[in-house]
Amino acid sequence: MRFDAAVLRSYDGRFAVEEVALESGPAGGEVLVRVAGSGMCRTDLAVRRSAGRSPLPAVLGHEGAGVVVETGGPDTGLSAGDHVVLSFDSCGRCRNCRGAAPAYCDSFATLNLFGGRTDDAARFTDAAGGALAPRWFGQSSFADYAVVPARNAVPVDPSLPLELLGPLGCGFLTGAGAVLHSFGVGAGDTVAVLGAGAVGLAAVMAATAAGAVTVAVDRYPERLALAERLGATAVHSAAAGLPGRIRQLTDGGAQYALDTTGSERLINDALRALRPRGHLGLVARLHRPLPLEVGALDRGRRISHICEGDAVPGLLVPRLIGLWRAGRFPFDELIVTYPLGAINEAERDCDAGRVVKPVLIPDGRAR
Repeated sequence: MRFDAAVLRSYDGRFAVEEVALESGPAGGEVLVRVAGSGMCRTDLAVRRSAGRSPLPAVLGHEGAGVVVETGGPDTGLSAGDHVVLSFDSCGRCRNCRGAAPAYCDSFATLNLFGGRTDDAARFTDAAGGALAPRWFGQSSFADYAVVPARNAVPVDPSLPLELLGPLGCGFLTGAGAVLHSFGVGAGDTVAVLGAGAVGLAAVMAATAAGAVTVAVDRYPERLALAERLGATAVHSAAAGLPGRIRQLTDGGAQYALDTTGSERLINDALRALRPRGHLGLVARLHRPLPLEVGALDRGRRISHICEGDAVPGLLVPRLIGLWRAGRFPFDELIVTYPLGAINEAERDCDAGRVVKPVLIPDGRAR
């Protein structure tokens, strides 16, 4: 089977839409999905800074949504024609997977970031027969088609705008899950969100839907305006006395803070903005030691890393869709669509902060 995909061949190079080949169809427990749309996430772009740990050439993309074309057998629980949102890969067998914490799968890094399943390596090639890296996050959805473990695929109502749903499988799931699962935010709670990108604004929407008092911090005025429209009070990240300003807006301090920036200064500001026993969650990947200011963790404050919003995708994705249908999680307002062939333009706009969530729409046909 031959189809188009966006291939990244070097860490500092451009994406190129090429013809690729799938050497075999779905195996047991897998499904072949015609991709309707795939969100571009910062994690995709972070491959460029992975110091060679993520193998290239590769087809990236891990926020796909599409239609099941073929299944690898009856054990998938899916059928041809089903509409699905694709999420991250997990083994399903380790202690954390069995404990409903697939984001902390013992094999998460291997399956999603640094090579994928070893039995995939020979199945995916370029038009000349050259090997491409195994599936990225179990899907490699910057393409017309993707073969994914059925475990990754969440069935959704076919009446929904399928091409827009992919980001519910990672970016929006991470921000919303941090608020609804990791923190368990409820009505009247106070939340500070550092960074108003896709993950941060998903956290704002979830906090607003939960009835929380929410403060959003960012450097881009247009994103601060968007956060306000979504229910938060906006504060510029360069504001003088930022921790005090957040404490003032949250009646003495935030109970919860979510940092999506990885900024040492903002992380320390967030800790100082917490009330006693407050909880700061980090979702950004830190690339160097994090110095904490003296007193930042006093009075029972704590800090933890949150992966994929502590979510079970099969449970959280339908919940977010239900909130969207009720007008309480308007994630579609954050999306700008691009044809797959404009992937480099989408990356530039994402890097420059001009777009919150680019979604790539494949336009090829299988041959």
